Amino acid sequence: MQQLAISGGPQAVTAGSIKNWPPIDDTDRKSVLAVLEQKSLAYGPNNEAFQSEFAAWNGNQHAIFTNSGTAALHMAVVACGIGAGDHVLVTAYSWSSSATCIIHHNAIPVFVDIDFDTINIDVDKIEKAITPKTKAIIVVHLHGLAVNMEKVMAIARKHNLKVIEDACQAHGALFKGSKVGTFGDCAAFSFNQNKCLCTGEGGMFVSNTEETRQLAAQLWSFGETRTPAESRDYHAYALGWMYRSNELTAALGRSQLAKMDSYFKIQRENGAHLNKLIRGIKGLILPTEPAGHTHNWYNYTSRIDMHAIGWTGEPQKMREAIMKALQAEGVPVGVWQNFILPAMTVFRAKNAYGGGCPWSCHLAKGVEVNYNPAEFPVAQRHTDTHFGMTVPLRAPNRTDVVDQVADAFHKVFGQIDKIKVD
Repeated sequence: MQQLAISGGPQAVTAGSIKNWPPIDDTDRKSVLAVLEQKSLAYGPNNEAFQSEFAAWNGNQHAIFTNSGTAALHMAVVACGIGAGDHVLVTAYSWSSSATCIIHHNAIPVFVDIDFDTINIDVDKIEKAITPKTKAIIVVHLHGLAVNMEKVMAIARKHNLKVIEDACQAHGALFKGSKVGTFGDCAAFSFNQNKCLCTGEGGMFVSNTEETRQLAAQLWSFGETRTPAESRDYHAYALGWMYRSNELTAALGRSQLAKMDSYFKIQRENGAHLNKLIRGIKGLILPTEPAGHTHNWYNYTSRIDMHAIGWTGEPQKMREAIMKALQAEGVPVGVWQNFILPAMTVFRAKNAYGGGCPWSCHLAKGVEVNYNPAEFPVAQRHTDTHFGMTVPLRAPNRTDVVDQVADAFHKVFGQIDKIKVD
């Protein structure tokens, strides 16, 4: 086996062979440049069209284009009638927005540990986490793998809970043949730089009822009851934000959405090819795809089996050393999230708005919420041992690039004993 690149050997991945995401072509350029000739660059016909096209593509009745996935999540919280003192269950491992969106409307996040295999919320632990104040569940389809929505919806119906799908990373992912974002009361998607549908920054709120659409739209545009496409009276009827986007971003979104099915096909092919090539590597735990689930391979997230490679020290140190070795081989791997959510100061301090709010609100009294990180050991184990990558499995990269990435994995894990751990 060739010498590791980190020790002076040749790279396994040829420099320049991994192409950037997203692919931009003349259709994108034409769409965006055409906007500059419009009367207005703010909310306009491209926003309206993008909403309709995305709703049709995903299978929803309604969609509202917004400026981020975080905004879409906040809109979902409001659309479900969640307010001061309410409890919302959410996974202990995700991006911070999956839980801070709850605080945005003075409600309280209640964390549930993850299932190690799927990295998603452990659906078998949801019922135990329900409190007398629980109003909803936010399920995060993390890294492009759907949560078991059959089990989640059964629990929600049993306990009369709303369900919000955080599908920010899960464009096109399926559960039993249906796309994520079509199971719960509403859902949020993100379109930022890393997402499988990229507009630079942006997001989409989706739902299937007019009531949820209206509530989300009110928050989205200054608390008004009429959208910019209607005759506005500029009266704020409720607390609102400015979560709208613009025509340039919407035009790029429409152009990229037209290619989304081809992107998804490439990601599926690349993910399957990589699985086949690196399955069985000692010490490497590959991402799973349970029966009935169709992964979009947004983030190909692996874990290191420290016991299998004989490492008894701090797992993070070995993880960092292996990542550096892979990076030296030309594989753009990284740690997606260094902290489980219950360990983050914004939750631990219970003082998001000052004065202990929203936890100190009189409407929140009566049920103590525990944010002790030790109560979420599976999420912590994952956090300490994981690393992931996105771009190598994305268009325009194809299986020839995946071949080189697989070679790098074999090269590094085949010479673990030669990797220096600081």
